[in-house]
Amino acid sequence: MLELSSGLPVWTSPLSALPASWWGRGCSRSGVAESDTTNTEGVATRRTAAMARLEAALFVASGPLGSKKLAQFASLPEATHAVELIEQLNGYYDESGCAFRVERLATGYQLLTRPEFERWLDKIHERQARLKLSPPTMETLTIIAYRQPLTRADLESIRGVQSVELLKQLMERGLVKIVGEHDSLGRPYLYGTTRLFLESYGLRSIEDLPMADELRRPSHAIESPLAAVE
Repeated sequence: MLELSSGLPVWTSPLSALPASWWGRGCSRSGVAESDTTNTEGVATRRTAAMARLEAALFVASGPLGSKKLAQFASLPEATHAVELIEQLNGYYDESGCAFRVERLATGYQLLTRPEFERWLDKIHERQARLKLSPPTMETLTIIAYRQPLTRADLESIRGVQSVELLKQLMERGLVKIVGEHDSLGRPYLYGTTRLFLESYGLRSIEDLPMADELRRPSHAIESPLAAVE
């Protein structure tokens, strides 16, 4: 069984827990500039005022922000401008060797630390409670992620054991939800992952799961064991 945690890009929590006085240390070389200064490859060599406003909005946000919201908070003319500035900001981060960059997730953009710093940061801050899953719970979440939408009977057929409590735990943590009903006898619920699941594991969509093409089945190919009762 492929463990979901083993192959996903692990992006740590936003840097909002750090004191404001820390911001920019080790990454800022020129401060805020009014003119857009780039090198020959189009990479920003210093922040413009607009980039700084965008950066500040991402820094204080508690979760992903869409391009329209970012444009609004950073006083930008339109959403496309926010996306362009994010690309410039990431180029600046890459060029200056920063420990973080802006990533696009399922619900918008978020300032995240790079995955290579995970093991050091985990020593300082505990991972969010929803990601601290027992092996059986992680196995259940992995099956749902790759085989969704599926019924509880589908899940238990794959695992070989009852999974009612594990499903309940995952739903309470906001990682799994009811996404519909199966057409078989009794119309059992279909389960799938949530947007919070995508955000928690740094994914833009389910297609970004490791080995998604090999392990995910087309929805029309998923047949519930209950269908045989009809």
